[in-house]
Amino acid sequence: MRYDRNLLMGGAAVLVIGSLGGFAVARMFDPHGSQVSTAGAEAEHEDEHAEEAEGFVPLKPADAEAAGVELAKVERGGGSDLLLPGRVAIAPNSQSTIGAPLAGTVMDTLVATGASVKKGAAIATIRSPAGAVVRAASDSAAAAAAAAEAVDARDRTLFDQGVIARQEWEATHAATLKAQADLRAAQAQLIALGSPNSSGIATVRSPIAGVVTHVPIGPGGVVAEGAEIAEVSDASKVELVLEAPPSSLRLITVGAQMEARWTGGQAIEAVVVGVAPASTGGSAVVRARIAGAAPPPGTVVSARMVGGVGDALTVPSEAVQTVEGQTSVFVSEPEGFRVRAVVIGRNASGRTEIISGLDGGEQIAGAGAFLLKAELAKGEAEHGH
Repeated sequence: MRYDRNLLMGGAAVLVIGSLGGFAVARMFDPHGSQVSTAGAEAEHEDEHAEEAEGFVPLKPADAEAAGVELAKVERGGGSDLLLPGRVAIAPNSQSTIGAPLAGTVMDTLVATGASVKKGAAIATIRSPAGAVVRAASDSAAAAAAAAEAVDARDRTLFDQGVIARQEWEATHAATLKAQADLRAAQAQLIALGSPNSSGIATVRSPIAGVVTHVPIGPGGVVAEGAEIAEVSDASKVELVLEAPPSSLRLITVGAQMEARWTGGQAIEAVVVGVAPASTGGSAVVRARIAGAAPPPGTVVSARMVGGVGDALTVPSEAVQTVEGQTSVFVSEPEGFRVRAVVIGRNASGRTEIISGLDGGEQIAGAGAFLLKAELAKGEAEHGH
């Protein structure tokens, strides 16, 4: 019984050694070293080396796994991480630089920096001689239109009664239409200039709700038409403004997700809402809408996004090897692995983007691919002898 037990244990050990070292054993028992050789074996051996010389390693997938080579699939998506510097900025529609609608003298400033204002709130008053002229013109146009309408109504009645001819009433009606058009133009100009009163005093109002961030002039100051009176911002509506190298624009699309961090702060999620191409020699501008709470405007951030989400092909980074000076991967075939030259892109999270060389349906050597590279080099060296 002891003899049988020892025999069984020895047999099991042989099986274990055979399964774990099949690859090494196969190399140890090279046909060149065999004492018993046939012409067929020699021919097969030469063919095997010819395939190796062409970048082929005759090792079946099952044997490769036993030797420590893991198979991996070429995947789509995942892309590569992009780190984009930038800052938190107030959204375009949430910031307004309020200008003087007409030239004149500031009578009063009704707000101060830091004050909260509603849409339409009074910011300042300006007295302007031009404003008085525009008001007078508007009032005159209103009076002329009213007079023309009265004459038009009278002539219409006379025409209906047969007292005057149609041509006379039509001329009166045309004059009324012109007077009404002149009134609309005068009123539009009056509104555009802040609706000054008969004294030429206009009230400047905020077009948005927010906080006053800048008031560059005070009472008594003389301003030109369009000069800044105040700046109002809605700090609750912010976005990310990021800089991107022109070469990375193909990886950035509207709707892409990103994560941004700032010193001492938590991560915030954002979605790309706009990409502006770079000017000559400059960086592209990427705008992203922030989801949830955001740091204050002006905060410097670093945003990370995954580019090439669409049809980009990626492989495990350890699958990429340099063979005879070319970046390559080992593509699995029924009888072994064949070297395939590839062009790679960026690296991210243990994966490498494949720009060209693969079509996405291949199975390749992943972890342990360096063993195939070593085996290929060894086989080619032996073939050279």
